[in-house]
Amino acid sequence: MSDYSVFSYTMRDLTLLPLRPARSHKGTFGRVLCVCGSSGMSGAAYFAAKAAYRMGAGLVRIYTIQENRAILQTLIPEAIVTEYNEASPNMEEFRLALQWADVWVVGCGLGVNTVSRTILAEILRAPKKPTILDADALNLLALNPSLLGRTQGAILTPHAAEMSRLCGKSVEKILEHPKRTAYEFAKQHGVICVLKDHHTVVSDGGPRLYLNPTGNSGMATGGAGDILAGLLGGLFAQLGSSCPDPLSYTALGVYLHGLCGDHAAQALSEYAVMARDLLDALPKVLKQAESFLSDSTETLSERTDP
Repeated sequence: MSDYSVFSYTMRDLTLLPLRPARSHKGTFGRVLCVCGSSGMSGAAYFAAKAAYRMGAGLVRIYTIQENRAILQTLIPEAIVTEYNEASPNMEEFRLALQWADVWVVGCGLGVNTVSRTILAEILRAPKKPTILDADALNLLALNPSLLGRTQGAILTPHAAEMSRLCGKSVEKILEHPKRTAYEFAKQHGVICVLKDHHTVVSDGGPRLYLNPTGNSGMATGGAGDILAGLLGGLFAQLGSSCPDPLSYTALGVYLHGLCGDHAAQALSEYAVMARDLLDALPKVLKQAESFLSDSTETLSERTDP
């Protein structure tokens, strides 16, 4: 008998999306801190931050190295950019940025070096908030196993090669048993594991495991994972600290991300999809989701009759 039951979402499950109250302000929809980007990797920070905004976050701040400020403020002027000196970051300023945010998205293009390790260690020492660890955050965890023990409650989003470095299994073994691999890793470390594959697996080591039915080969492109991390950040920012079911909402974010890929491939072909096309598809996917929300509620904005 299996330790878990396998579930998959359908379009009807888009009714899980948080409602948008008519009386609201930026703070209503949460604040996301993207600890992302290094030399030559400003695009990763951009994709994560824009995905968080497109998903509906009220405010997004990017914490990145000094040389990325100009390009990021040009690419996404809506974001707050807090820069740091890569040689000697001001950790007190960083702690204030952590306190400011409701959700942390960490690792997209961050780099693997002594400074990025110090930054990740500071995050994992801080009071817990919804945290998405992707890309170089995962590589840092693999190189520093003592940090992995501090990740309880976080969402980790490895592809098979990153998972191999984290758990010590070969990529072949992981791809042969992705559900079991994600389940065992999540259970061992007390995390939500999003094992990215052609059918992404989402597990928290408990009795429910989600197998994602959306997505296609066009999403095997640089930047797609950064967009997933940012999308999850934007979703959890709106859910707040009292999210009733982090596993279900993580799986919902993965489902939405795959829908973006399917929309993009339908318009462009699987050959031609780029990460920016996923961002362009996200508003269309959310517009489609609104029709399911409006069918299941009196009104999307929770208005009452006068």
